[in-house]
Amino acid sequence: MSLSNNPLIPGLPFSDILAGVICEGQWSAIVLAFSLIGLACFRTPMGEQQVGGATTATGGVTSGSTGGGSSGGSTTGAAGGGTSSLGGTTGTTGGTTSSAGTTGTTGGTTSSAGTTGTTVLHGVFVPTGSMAVARRFHTATLLPNGNVLIAGGDGGGMLLASAELYDPAAESFRVTDSMAVARPEHTATLLPNGKVLIAGDWTLASADLYDPGAGTFAATGKMNTARYGQTATLLPNGKVLIAGGVNLERPEDPASAELYDPAAGTFTAIGRMTEKRYDHTATLLPNGKVLIAGGDGGYDGYTILASAELYDPIAGTFTVTGSMAAARSEHKATLLPSGRVLIAGGASDGMTPLASAELYDPAAGTFAATGSMTATRYEHTASLLGNGKVLMAGGCSDGADLTSAELYDPAAGTFTATGSMTATRCAHTATLLGNGKVLIAGGRGYGGILASAELYLP
Repeated sequence: MSLSNNPLIPGLPFSDILAGVICEGQWSAIVLAFSLIGLACFRTPMGEQQVGGATTATGGVTSGSTGGGSSGGSTTGAAGGGTSSLGGTTGTTGGTTSSAGTTGTTGGTTSSAGTTGTTVLHGVFVPTGSMAVARRFHTATLLPNGNVLIAGGDGGGMLLASAELYDPAAESFRVTDSMAVARPEHTATLLPNGKVLIAGDWTLASADLYDPGAGTFAATGKMNTARYGQTATLLPNGKVLIAGGVNLERPEDPASAELYDPAAGTFTAIGRMTEKRYDHTATLLPNGKVLIAGGDGGYDGYTILASAELYDPIAGTFTVTGSMAAARSEHKATLLPSGRVLIAGGASDGMTPLASAELYDPAAGTFAATGSMTATRYEHTASLLGNGKVLMAGGCSDGADLTSAELYDPAAGTFTATGSMTATRCAHTATLLGNGKVLIAGGRGYGGILASAELYLP
């Protein structure tokens, strides 16, 4: 609406009316005139209006309350000449910055009362493209180019050698080269040269290297011991520590460990851990040592460990450190920005699921209890987010697969529920992407093994 054509006295310029009422001291007329103009501008039915501008708040180019940074136009303008109308670029009634000026009228740069707006979601899971193959017990590795390599796994009675790549920009998966052999419950480690070391299997000692540049797998040296349920940790010197694990067909000593040397392409046996363990965790600490915690010491589900130990790459030895408050296996360990390690969930003897969590302090060499999760869970995922919180998603609990997820806040030492996944998932993968989102893929869910995937929006 132009103020030169007022709705009060047709044909008479609004400026003349304004001058008159000011001279006569008729301030009530001013209030009435602007009230009528306001009613005329906001005749759009509420069902057709947006409360927000281009992003989230209630008007203006980006955010604001009644529009924009303040109540005026793009650069100036409460009462004045010019030709602009009422509203921001896409918002409701506001412009971008100022209040009174010389060129604007009451509004912003071009538009009227905002019609579209954009909803920004946080703390929720949304579907993304599905994998070509349903799988669990697979691995997911973020590559230097931003894509995610999904490899191997169990397809529900069929072991998988296939692999695929997730493209975050396209939000889709595409098939890549297959491994020479099928592998479930193996490890995948991104090496300094950009290749990915794939090692182990239920019965295999073999290992593969994936080359993202060529998009192919090639065999590399064999491990000294066939193992699954082991851990693989990239050390500061570029070598990979393979520790623990067990052979499904011939249960061998799960206290053994070895190092993979990318330069030589070989595995070398090293000293033994202080305890036999598989389905444990291994975390590289800021001081270069590796914390190895918990696990199953008898590959029977009833010899669950509370003990922990440290591997020193310089000395090449394993030494005992403080024990956890609870024995646990198939738990998750996350290095926090503070340098402490969060140990959460898992299962105790008889695969009884746990909700408890604790923190390992490398300086003191001790564990201390922290807040418990809102749900018991094992075979879940734990992802350190860009804001320093840790996302716990899905998992198994008393024979049921979970959709629930929660966040651990290191500052408060507490867990709080966040949005639930779109599907129940256990033995899935979670990968923090370069854009800050978390890719959740596959796993076992209601009805069987899943090919679906989803994204968590922090």
